[in-house]
Amino acid sequence: MTGKRLLAIGGNEDKEGKCEVLKRFVEIAGGEDSEILLMTIATKVVDETVKEYRKVFKRLGARHIKAFDIATREDTASKRGLNLLEKATGIFFSGGDQLDITSLLGGTKMLGLLQDRHCQGCIIAGTSAGAAMMSSSMLISGKAEESPRFGNVEIGPGLRFIKGTIIDTHFSQRGRCGRLMTAVAHYPQDIGIGIDEDTALLVNGTEFSVLGSGSAIVVDGGPMTHTNLNDLEEHGELLELHDLALHVLPAGARFDLKKQRPVVDRRKRRAAA
Repeated sequence: MTGKRLLAIGGNEDKEGKCEVLKRFVEIAGGEDSEILLMTIATKVVDETVKEYRKVFKRLGARHIKAFDIATREDTASKRGLNLLEKATGIFFSGGDQLDITSLLGGTKMLGLLQDRHCQGCIIAGTSAGAAMMSSSMLISGKAEESPRFGNVEIGPGLRFIKGTIIDTHFSQRGRCGRLMTAVAHYPQDIGIGIDEDTALLVNGTEFSVLGSGSAIVVDGGPMTHTNLNDLEEHGELLELHDLALHVLPAGARFDLKKQRPVVDRRKRRAAA
């Protein structure tokens, strides 16, 4: 697979067993010849995070693993950090707080270099917060395990690596369907994508495929024929939403982000028949 590749992981990916998601990242980055850069900007436990991922990436065959932490915007001008980005064949953002990523990286030379490296074919991966920041409209917070309600989410701008999306993580495990629908009701121009734990979207250009042990759920507000959001005044009031499009995509399923439609391989269906 070639092109502009991203790996958005729903969090809590397998690090002890077959490690399907992380193994795919290492393979695309170049396997034994890969130069992996671990970005710990989102986490407060930097040393533990670096130790954990260094261990699993080495077990998966990567020999060259570096780490770079960003605690202030001044760090984004670090010559060492910029040099590491230039040399990396795979860049991995850990979990933590996605707002740390966008507030510290937004508008910097380092972000411009990240975008350039992505366009040049370097795979950029992120888990949990590292996946959420890839969207256009980024979920900052929201009440899980509730019905869709007016104002129950906080949304800000993401870094737009996966344009036209709102990405939520730990999706089924934390009961976040209601909050993703709420986000889509507020931003129907973007499709909502909920990614389960140990599950990832492998994005190549304008299409993604699903990897891992769970599913990705796509909520599309484009076909919506009615919403009461514009009539509500109090935060927490229940939303009424008609004709949302919902797609459930397990491992192996594909989705066209440009057409906003699942991709069905009819040749495989005929072969199975």
